[in-house]
Amino acid sequence: MNYQERALSFTCHGEDLVGIVGVPEQANKRGVLIVVGGPQYRAGSHRQFILLARGLAEQGIAVMRFDYRGMGDSGGAARDFEAVDDDLRAAVDQFIAAVPGLEEVVIWGLCDGASAALFYAYQDARVTGLVLINPWVRTSASIAKTTLKHYYRARLLDPALWKKIARGQFNFAAAGGALLRLVGSVLSSKTAAGAPNTAASPGAAPVKTAAVAPLPQRMQAGLDRFGGKVLLIISGADLTAKEFLDLTSASRQWRALLAAPRVTRQDLAGADHTFSRRVWRDQVIDWTGAWMRSW
Repeated sequence: MNYQERALSFTCHGEDLVGIVGVPEQANKRGVLIVVGGPQYRAGSHRQFILLARGLAEQGIAVMRFDYRGMGDSGGAARDFEAVDDDLRAAVDQFIAAVPGLEEVVIWGLCDGASAALFYAYQDARVTGLVLINPWVRTSASIAKTTLKHYYRARLLDPALWKKIARGQFNFAAAGGALLRLVGSVLSSKTAAGAPNTAASPGAAPVKTAAVAPLPQRMQAGLDRFGGKVLLIISGADLTAKEFLDLTSASRQWRALLAAPRVTRQDLAGADHTFSRRVWRDQVIDWTGAWMRSW
């Protein structure tokens, strides 16, 4: 299907933001807002978001990608994914204004872009769907557990490792130190989890302090409060994805949320974090488009 791309400029708290919108000749009422993950701008790794946007527009789906404040061509101070609610709202406003007939928005987020989408979506009734790609649930304990479980197990089965050892080229000291640090992270997190939340002043009465819930719990709360459809896409060869799966499978609340009928899950065996091969990228585009047309 034919479509047009054009640049957009809009504001968020007085700062200029830049985006690109793709508008098909016959766009339906539901479009996709791409939210980037990590310190990236709207093009993405290996032009990932450009190709995604054009692939969806060819299917008749209006799509917009943009830069947060402080990233890419947008003005303002840089900020992380936990402080972009206002950027997302400004982008949704502009997207709907730019595409005639657009009524609903699906937020497509990779990595911490998926986390940002979960924080925001339930606050905006115009957001009726989420596409969550390898969601970021990182804590020091979770990455340590994931690395121990998946990376080191795979390394032990890798013939290249044993050839390196046989040639005397393996640095046992460095590897042992890294392993001990990971084990220490896991053990210290267990100790911290069991410690009371009190002031440390000697002789003083325990004082409760306000604490921010861990990232995975806040993401879970966001998904629980969001009532729309969800497409979850998981890469088969990505530690971030494995970290998400390990964490959610160990949580009764997460398992219940992800097992709900409104959630569709797709797994892409062998794919890396950003779907760097064409066959992986095209599969993600096809899954996203088919899911968008299914409801």
